[in-house]
Amino acid sequence: MIGVSRLLCGTTMRADGLRYGQPAGSVGGRPHSAAERKPVVVWNCTRACNLACAHCYYSARARQDPDELSTDEARRMIDDLAQYGVPVLLFSGGEPLLRDDLFALGAYAVARGLHTVISTNGTLIDQAMARRIRAAGFSYVGISLDGMRDINDRFRGRQGAFDAALAGIGHCKQAGVRVGLRLTLNRHNVGNLDAIFSLLERERIPRACFYHLVYAGRGQQIRADDLTPAETRAAMDMIFARTEDFHACGVPCEILTVDNHTDGPYLLQRVQARWPERTDEVLEMLRWNGGNASGSGIADIDHLGRVHADQFWQHYSFGNVRERPFSEIWGDTRDPLLAGLRDRKPRLHGRCSRCRYLDLCNGNLRVRAEAVYGDPWAPDPACYLTEKELLA
Repeated sequence: MIGVSRLLCGTTMRADGLRYGQPAGSVGGRPHSAAERKPVVVWNCTRACNLACAHCYYSARARQDPDELSTDEARRMIDDLAQYGVPVLLFSGGEPLLRDDLFALGAYAVARGLHTVISTNGTLIDQAMARRIRAAGFSYVGISLDGMRDINDRFRGRQGAFDAALAGIGHCKQAGVRVGLRLTLNRHNVGNLDAIFSLLERERIPRACFYHLVYAGRGQQIRADDLTPAETRAAMDMIFARTEDFHACGVPCEILTVDNHTDGPYLLQRVQARWPERTDEVLEMLRWNGGNASGSGIADIDHLGRVHADQFWQHYSFGNVRERPFSEIWGDTRDPLLAGLRDRKPRLHGRCSRCRYLDLCNGNLRVRAEAVYGDPWAPDPACYLTEKELLA
């Protein structure tokens, strides 16, 4: 996750400590890198969903799996995560709001000291639901909109999904719930970027995350709809420029990009060209963050209790929390993939192995390399830097 507002504009955000550590020279303990902290855990708490999104990495379906973790099993898992020191538990799906015990489990996690967030399509959030989200203590709700009305509804498989999700954002704001927009970039919606930024300003949405497509689940089937390197660069240029405009005009909206750590070096080049005096500051933050953290700073537990390197590695499990606590599974590096992800640089080959920005991106998404080349240590095909840029 690249904090565009923080890195480009110097805007202080509440998650800076988690993403970039405390500012240099600050008082108190500061890990040497993000890799030293415990992982953020994504819990795909259900596979059920009321939509059928074209890019769903989880291949969600309409019906609930009767074998998903029970309430008691989930509480035991949460107890272990809290004792282990996990900083954030993200309730995802499927559609997490379809899980009957979501609010009870969210409140339980908060009582155990965890920061809790929800990733949702937002279409089920009415005023009463928004009040329940707040009462359960969720810190943030990310709501997906994958383009303006017609494109979003076609992409998400249901007419009216855009209006329902936008209403959900409004209900969260009215209830005092911190909320933001999530959008997965692809060829069908990249032309909507300018309109999306206008929507953020008009609706006073305080946060937006722009995701790059990951070839997992149904996302593998629409790989041909991913942006080319040139299209990605143009999209990033627009996102960066509109973020700068928001900052200059005092629009209070945090902008982030997700799932392609090439964005870090590309943003750094922009800083070097426009504000060279900030180069060292931005470089320090990117180095502290360390790039992709699958298998170290990010983890996933699926609805059946299986533990994965992140939410996109559903085809490879390190163990099951029904059999061993997450803390024990995560600390056991006898698994070759888990060990490899935590010491991946010597294993990388091709252009990743010779890139001067490797300390900033950490080889990017290994699951995307595996999806395309059948090799988790091959170059990430979504890297959009030129040979000259990565070798200069």
